[in-house]
Amino acid sequence: MSISKILQEPTLGSIITVKGWIRSFRSNKFIAINDGSCLANLQCVVDFENEDENELKRITTGACVAVTGVLTESQGKGQSVEIIVQSFDILGDAPVEEYPLQPKKHSLEFLREIAHLRPRSKTFGAVFRIRHALSFAIHDYFNKEGFFNWHSPIITGSDAEGAGEMFRVTTLPHGTDQESSKDFFGKETHLTVSGQLEGELGAMGLGKIYTFGPTFRAENSNTTRHLAEFWMIEPEMAFYDLEMNIDLAEDFLKRTIKYVLDNCRADLEFLDKRFMDEQKTKPQNERSEQGLIEKLEFVVSNDFVRLSYNEAIEILRNCKPNKKKKFKYLINEWGADLQSEHERYLVEKHFKAPVVLFDYPANIKAFYMRLNEDEKTVRAMDILFPGIGEIVGGSQREERYDVLKQKVTDVGIPEEELWWYLETRKFGTCVHSGFGLGFERLVLFATGMGNIRDVIPFPRAPKSANF
Repeated sequence: MSISKILQEPTLGSIITVKGWIRSFRSNKFIAINDGSCLANLQCVVDFENEDENELKRITTGACVAVTGVLTESQGKGQSVEIIVQSFDILGDAPVEEYPLQPKKHSLEFLREIAHLRPRSKTFGAVFRIRHALSFAIHDYFNKEGFFNWHSPIITGSDAEGAGEMFRVTTLPHGTDQESSKDFFGKETHLTVSGQLEGELGAMGLGKIYTFGPTFRAENSNTTRHLAEFWMIEPEMAFYDLEMNIDLAEDFLKRTIKYVLDNCRADLEFLDKRFMDEQKTKPQNERSEQGLIEKLEFVVSNDFVRLSYNEAIEILRNCKPNKKKKFKYLINEWGADLQSEHERYLVEKHFKAPVVLFDYPANIKAFYMRLNEDEKTVRAMDILFPGIGEIVGGSQREERYDVLKQKVTDVGIPEEELWWYLETRKFGTCVHSGFGLGFERLVLFATGMGNIRDVIPFPRAPKSANF
């Protein structure tokens, strides 16, 4: 029986068996066991005077143990119930002099070096349980809203973003100059940067679909916000315009975050305290004005501010950080590509609320976005969150065949690479929209962690592909 189940529905007086990993062993008597099912440990009380001394020496932090005993009301502070041990069995030893995860404070940098063991720590146990809860909530949300889960390919011959920062997939020998026609697929292929283009094909037959899978970017971005391998959620909807797309994205974010608030309270309270302790170490002007739980509840209960790119540029151009040259990238004219510092200023300082920006300049957005009548802007939208910046990016898609064909040509993508994508605009085209959400950024927001490498079990980044 899991510790979570025992604590939720304690059957006092019953004999139970618990299996887990030892967090601590005090006074040769009190074993704290955790099995990963929840934040809390279960205290097990050993009668050390009647146990084999050699077996007691094997009760060390990190060892895996099976304990059988009577569940009773706890006599001490810190727990409501405990097990009076009748027997125990060490399933796997953990020598004290070698086990690196001892019961003391460890830095996140150190824990990244032992990613194979960090799920056993309180912090990462909480993070990964919340990651699971968000994943479940996402599938549940789209299922209830009538979407179909669509499996887009991992290996692709097209670049959905047109940026060219892709990992190549090949079976050709290293260093070969053979033509790609001799490769496994008979052409050059890569790991996908997005499931969007294939997702649109599903929406144009099934109405509403969503993808949820791994994506890969070969950007040399060694930052706290970027990964080379991450998970993306990408819904695509036939008959949705930009406003409907924004409405869906806002509702989706609120309901998935509310699920975590309703179902992960203990983990959130632990991470909330950690978040507030971390804020105290920062300079006053960099501290969050809200705690973690307060921030999540604020997002769930308030409308997102919506404004056009034009309005955002005017606010940024006239703000104090820009006028006093505090921004690294100054905003001088219309057409500037907003950076994280600008996005966070709008969210955290100016509006103090999540922000939806829409109608961006066409030349800073992807080719597939619907061109507005002014022929300068596209029906794009980004949702900006406090502490994160952009968390969602989406658009109404360009449904007009001639316009899309010209845009493909303009960005230099060979038409033969996307003939299938263009054909959906020839045969029964319609207004349609979608957005993409980097899953790790949502987990980052929900957990209050400061580095994206700490919300995925095994982060992939430049010069880092361990485990």
